[in-house]
Amino acid sequence: MDVPTRTRFELRRPLDLALTIGPTGHGASLRVHDREAWRATLTPEGPATVRLVHVDGAIEVEAWGPGAAWAAEGAAALCGEEDDDTGFRPAHPLLADVHRRHPGLRLPKTRAVFEILVPTVLAQKVTGVEAHRSYRALVSALGDPAPGPAGLTIPPGAKVLASTPYWTFHKFGIERRRAEVIIRAARSATRLEETLTMDLASARRRLEAFPGVGPWTAAKVALVALGDADAVQVGDYNLPHAVGYALEGTPRSTDERMLELLEPYRGHRARVIRLIGVAGITAPRFGPRMALRNFAGE
Repeated sequence: MDVPTRTRFELRRPLDLALTIGPTGHGASLRVHDREAWRATLTPEGPATVRLVHVDGAIEVEAWGPGAAWAAEGAAALCGEEDDDTGFRPAHPLLADVHRRHPGLRLPKTRAVFEILVPTVLAQKVTGVEAHRSYRALVSALGDPAPGPAGLTIPPGAKVLASTPYWTFHKFGIERRRAEVIIRAARSATRLEETLTMDLASARRRLEAFPGVGPWTAAKVALVALGDADAVQVGDYNLPHAVGYALEGTPRSTDERMLELLEPYRGHRARVIRLIGVAGITAPRFGPRMALRNFAGE
């Protein structure tokens, strides 16, 4: 087995590794256990597996594979070291309490835009159960074994997905519309990755210029891949209700009202949403849940 690339960095403030790293991967590409995390990724230099261990106020990093140096160099950003919460002092009692109880919650930055886009597109207009099931099947069928000892799987890269016909996606429970969004994005993945060099407003505009990538998808991608602390997922099925219920006690809300409630936290609106999620707050359900669907036989 290859000798891993090793490095270490001191933490500038508290870190909850599991909460911070959790949104950066799915299934066979991510393994998180309290103070240790393993993540497999396809870097610009090739596949890599990175191991992060939280020890005595620092993160010890090991990375394997052709992309090991790139992955190790980005470990601090992955752990939220670039996340700046300066000025975030929530006055709302609930937010203040959750923020106080989770001082180590940070917003990560993966620097892997297309890699985050794929599972985000798969989550469009379907339940979370469906989206995760489809992504696991996609990675299992088209991904490659990750370097290193963890036994993870590298998610399929843009070259693989660009050349995959849309009907192949059907057996993963993905219909033609979402499949074609992924295929088109894969064919222009270089332009997606260029958002890493842009200011966040320009990056979001670039993301939304891709067919099938609206404000909801762009916000979710910008949050995780670019570390955008102000990303708001307008158009989400449940989010306005959760925000409304958390911040003013109303069981039903709208995108417009959600934005009004979040406006005092501009610059940190994604941080507020994440705190609400970590608190486990959801609005009461009055109607039927979205039904599970099966596209595999279509």
